[in-house]
Amino acid sequence: MNNPVVIVDADAIVAQAYPDDSNHKLATTVSGTLNDLNAQVIYPVTAILEATTVLQGRLNSGATAYGTSVTFTDPNIQIAEINQETQNQFVKNQKVGLGKSYKMCLVSRVCWKAKPKRVIVP
Repeated sequence: MNNPVVIVDADAIVAQAYPDDSNHKLATTVSGTLNDLNAQVIYPVTAILEATTVLQGRLNSGATAYGTSVTFTDPNIQIAEINQETQNQFVKNQKVGLGKSYKMCLVSRVCWKAKPKRVIVP
């Protein structure tokens, strides 16, 4: 069996990092399960930036935002860049009027590069 490839969004990062989040318990359980499955977990840099912004700004938890940022300095954590090539491929292949947010469409380009067998969108 191939190890699953998982692209993590900002909501999942916030839920795992912020103990008062309504999905904190679920997020930590899912994280443990992914670890047990030896999943390839990919964090788009945009998701990390969005999560730390939410933690610091909306949730007023600067210490948690900083701790989350520090966590992502671990070289064993796979961070996907959103660079000019990603942007160019996104613009070249985007479908106008699909009702998806710009961020979700751009992150889908990260997913495309990872070549997962299955994509689950909440």
